[in-house]
Amino acid sequence: MPQMGGMTNLMSRAGSTCDTSPVPRVPSGSLPMTSTSPTFAELFTPKLVTVFREGYGLRDMRADAVSGLTVAIVALPLSMAIAIASGVSPDRGLYTAIVGGFFVSLLGGSRFQIGGPAGAFIVLVAATVAQFGVDGLILATAMSGLMLMAMGFLRLGTFIKYVPYPVTVGFTAGIAAIIFASQIGTLLGLTLEGAEPGPIVPKLQALAGALPTVTPSAVAIAALTIGIILGLRRHRPHWPGMLIAIIVASFVSTLLALPVETIGTRFGGIPRALPAPALPEISLARIVELLPAAVSFALLGSIESLLSAVVADSMTGRRHRSNCELVAQGAANLASSIFGGFCVTGTIARTATNVRSGARGPVAGMLHAAFLLLFMMVAAPLAAYIPLSALAGVLAVVAWNMAEKHEFATLLRASRGDAVVLLATFLLTVFRDLTEGILVGFALSTLLFLHRMSEEVEVENALRQDDVADATDASGRGRYDTALATDRDIAVVRISGAFFFGAAAKVAVALDRIQEHPKTYILDLSGVPLVDSTAASTVASFVRKARGRGAQVFVSGARPEARTLLDAHGVRPPSVTFATTTEEAVALAQAAAEPASHHPAHGQSAAPV
Repeated sequence: MPQMGGMTNLMSRAGSTCDTSPVPRVPSGSLPMTSTSPTFAELFTPKLVTVFREGYGLRDMRADAVSGLTVAIVALPLSMAIAIASGVSPDRGLYTAIVGGFFVSLLGGSRFQIGGPAGAFIVLVAATVAQFGVDGLILATAMSGLMLMAMGFLRLGTFIKYVPYPVTVGFTAGIAAIIFASQIGTLLGLTLEGAEPGPIVPKLQALAGALPTVTPSAVAIAALTIGIILGLRRHRPHWPGMLIAIIVASFVSTLLALPVETIGTRFGGIPRALPAPALPEISLARIVELLPAAVSFALLGSIESLLSAVVADSMTGRRHRSNCELVAQGAANLASSIFGGFCVTGTIARTATNVRSGARGPVAGMLHAAFLLLFMMVAAPLAAYIPLSALAGVLAVVAWNMAEKHEFATLLRASRGDAVVLLATFLLTVFRDLTEGILVGFALSTLLFLHRMSEEVEVENALRQDDVADATDASGRGRYDTALATDRDIAVVRISGAFFFGAAAKVAVALDRIQEHPKTYILDLSGVPLVDSTAASTVASFVRKARGRGAQVFVSGARPEARTLLDAHGVRPPSVTFATTTEEAVALAQAAAEPASHHPAHGQSAAPV
């Protein structure tokens, strides 16, 4: 997820770009539209097929070839840097970009998505390698691939868009902080007495203790790399700054014979071909112990890939198929693991580069994978001269771009609730665990949302209403005309807002505080768009209390869904009488209060509706 700054705010627009529920939304007050649910083929047809059906010619192929080459140049150093930072050899990063990137484009639901290794996974991958080894990482990647495919076929992609914005910014900034901390030792050329600790606090303590071993040459190469990247971004933004910086740093370190660690000295170079397909040993015990890591990979992968697809949609005006994209991501992870790679996801920076380079469709992503394979076959021996401190400099820039500085500061100022969610997610990601940070942040966001929604619910009693000029509320309804409740034996109670479990206690207290004890209550639910089981139970409890005092209860304006739920909780005739409007309920109540012999017709109309 490199160069992600300023992009996560587009998550809020996912509702307009991701696949939605098969049932279309119906505007309030309008009749339902007749519509058929999308077929399986419509939901899961890859965008590659769609592009070919629309017509794909030689001009499109040339545009995709140029775009694919541009993205491959960007992906080449980044894939190796992410792999090394993740605790594996650089060739595995290339395997991931080649195999995973090819399948993401071949089967994906986005025209422009570029798949490959992402900076967001560095923390999870490094922890998995440290605990279970490379074989455990490969098997966990395959398991996460199967999970992603299942999520897609179960059509869960639609719900990924509900990840709150403060959570997205918080865990992204947390990942950026961890990535930068993981590169400090390489940036400074430090020599540690033992293995570098994984947790952030022990890591920083160990690095601080190794400061006397700083290697000036490594610092100089890292500074040169960062300087070239930032300089080219400012003055030549269309040039491949990362690749140029790596080439220059490698040339300088080789020419001056600087004492810096390189890919060749640590890993012995890079193979010139893909490995033969294989999977590590699989057993039930191994699957069980790797399950948490696989779930974390699938969770983060689904969020990252769909967020990247949303960014591409916002840049092009196209729409991606979210569930098809998850299936493709799953297949890509499975294929990557078979060829010795690790976690694949949609990458925002490379996807954005693909769009800006003029890509026409998924062929660009497939060609990007082919160009990477060609680079590996031709230039693999040269990779041995790349200084590790130069790759660390690349990742330092990536971490800075990921940090979402502006968005982080904006959320801190926006509201206390958003700040709490943001900081909780950020701190838990940095000091505890990424998955824990996301889950806690999501839970806090949900609680804050429920609290805010419950505060919007209002309960008004017409008996206590002042005789003032009508006012219009946010829903467009005017206040009650007190003429509707001139009879002091009738209390009209108006409930407005989403009546759900978060607001049920507030409504129950308001109903219990009605000081009058009239002979008839009218509950006006015309301003209630939503009723859940807790709310229905609250109404049922109120009806029982009112009936126990000998009062009648009318319910007006309830929507069909609300009536069905109320009926299930016992709020049905003869306990209550339903009416279409409050005026009708008042008329029925007044008619029922008069002697039945004088008003036989009204007596009949007062029967439960």
